[in-house]
Amino acid sequence: MPGFSLGGAVPRFSLRSATATGVVLVVEGADGQPTSHPLERVPDTDVWTVEIPGVVPGDRYHLLVDGPVGPRHEFDPTRPLLDPYARGILPTGSDETAGPRWTSVVVDQAFDWGGVVKPQVPLDRAVVYEANVRTLTAANPHLPEHLRGTYAGVAHESTIAHLHRIGVTTLELLPVHAFDTENWLRDAGRENAWGYNTLGFFAPHAAHASAPAQQAGADAVLREFKGMVRLLHEAGVQVVLDVVYNHTAEEGLGGPTTSLRGIDGANRYRWAPSVSPYRDSYYDTSGCGNTLDTSVEATADLIVDSLVYWAREVQVDGFRFDLMAALARDAEHRFDPSHPLLERIRNHPDLQDTLVIAEPWDVGPDGWKTGAFGAAGERTSEWNDGFRNTVRQFWLTDIAEERRTGMPQAGIGGLAAAMSGSRSVFGADRGPLASVNFVTAHDGFTLLDLVSYDDKHNEANGEDNRDGSNDNRSFNHGVEGDTADRGVRAARGRSMRNLMATLVLSAGVPMLTAGDERSRTQHGNNNAYVVSDDLTPVDWSDDEDAETMTEAVAALARFRQAHPALRPTRFGVEGQETPGASRMSWYGPDGHPMTLEGWDQPVHRALQYFAESTPEHEPFDRVLVVVHGSGRTRDMTLPAREDVLGYRLVWSSEKHRDHERLRPAGQVFTAYGPGIHLFEVA
Repeated sequence: MPGFSLGGAVPRFSLRSATATGVVLVVEGADGQPTSHPLERVPDTDVWTVEIPGVVPGDRYHLLVDGPVGPRHEFDPTRPLLDPYARGILPTGSDETAGPRWTSVVVDQAFDWGGVVKPQVPLDRAVVYEANVRTLTAANPHLPEHLRGTYAGVAHESTIAHLHRIGVTTLELLPVHAFDTENWLRDAGRENAWGYNTLGFFAPHAAHASAPAQQAGADAVLREFKGMVRLLHEAGVQVVLDVVYNHTAEEGLGGPTTSLRGIDGANRYRWAPSVSPYRDSYYDTSGCGNTLDTSVEATADLIVDSLVYWAREVQVDGFRFDLMAALARDAEHRFDPSHPLLERIRNHPDLQDTLVIAEPWDVGPDGWKTGAFGAAGERTSEWNDGFRNTVRQFWLTDIAEERRTGMPQAGIGGLAAAMSGSRSVFGADRGPLASVNFVTAHDGFTLLDLVSYDDKHNEANGEDNRDGSNDNRSFNHGVEGDTADRGVRAARGRSMRNLMATLVLSAGVPMLTAGDERSRTQHGNNNAYVVSDDLTPVDWSDDEDAETMTEAVAALARFRQAHPALRPTRFGVEGQETPGASRMSWYGPDGHPMTLEGWDQPVHRALQYFAESTPEHEPFDRVLVVVHGSGRTRDMTLPAREDVLGYRLVWSSEKHRDHERLRPAGQVFTAYGPGIHLFEVA
């Protein structure tokens, strides 16, 4: 593997560049004196290498790379460059003309894992929690101040206790690879807080470590990160990293040249067909100025080597791939579901125990690929944006339309398809666990803002409210923004519980967004990647509404874990017994089997979803989920089945329901407004 190797008798450094004509490694030891070491090219390869006696952890270093002049080359033998394989990256200070500069650091990777191993969480039992290291704990008063917003803060006992309470099994962290702020943001006095602007694919972001670790250097930063992983694993919580391999922080042409562009830019990035003899242009499907060319072996190797490093050396449990469609484009920039890089990720022996989650799109031509990242037996799951849109429309924009006109736009069929695993999207063979269901994510409204704003309010981002999506499918319930109106607040709370219950009770893998369970608001900002810490952190203060929502999420998670009928691993086949599948029976509000008219007509917005598990690893289980998607009160006749004694309501998005009494089959259950209700079956 390129980069520094300290395991042999003499430390060795290697680099890959197909177009360079000369490479020099400059090392600065503890005495602060730099020494230069020319690399030699291994004949007939793109590998450059050198042995450097005396190199030790803590030494800082950079590369100087020379090469040809031409439209796709950015060689400058005087410009310091980062090692693409650096295990440590630290800032060196700020230059008024060039902005912050960075240096690679040799890192001691030794760590005592204490016998702690990765938690084994079956995918059907997974509850994913998407969080930003900084904003998850930045405002948590239960943490010592120096640990807030840090890796250590994520692993603090109070954070873990909260994750346990709401049933989280899998913590998905927004990018933690070393990242930078884009030049135009820095010029405007703002910073990139989300991390989707990677400097290096092997080094943890130093600014997320505690101040003592940052002061101690790159070794301590890595130890704190590994310590976080170890403590989370001890608590049974998996760690998944949101990884950005589709582009780098070098931005578009003219952006900062910090690493790959100055090492082998003609090969590492995608290029558009030449239109000028003087200047070519990038072929950008990331929307960030550049896109890595994964059809090039060295680039694909860089990505796979990074994944293996984090999975084996740092013991993380999986990866969520940002804009994964960009990674699956061939040399002609066409999407290929069997791309060699995807096959390597799926089949690599060191990645067989890792979760693979795709964000199944990019912004290039033919880039929306939800449902295209797998086949039967493959391990890839995908963010299901169709689930998000369907659930938001059903519980929010349709309810708003009913208020305005008396009639919503759609019936209940789309919601039923989403709740039962989105079979038409992912295919019968892949099964429901191919779908990572979500209602909110880091980009977009928070759950509270989704029910509090009709329009985005991104003025704080400095782009005159032009940024961020306009397709939010939100509903403010009559008042834009915060209000003291009790009726509006009660309606918003009900809608939040409806959205969350649909997410947690649906087939597939549910993903929560950090703070939604505590009614976190960004005051209508749906693109808060540059917003200061006074707006975006999770609010841990005592608040009745936040506590009510947290307990609702906790209860829903408990019911999901208790009922395998709600979390099938396979889709059933008509006339066959399919272990792991749920047999699904659908009833209308009259208790009779659902009619075609009941599925499609907007006036019919109620159904009863009876799910029975087909045992494979757990006992037989049955549940009934009743959905009422209208503001009108409606009587629902609970299905009269010979194999059912009665139904016990165990959770409802309506408050003050009797959750204990056994209701006989065939009895009427009155739904008083938009709501979702879970019954255990006797």
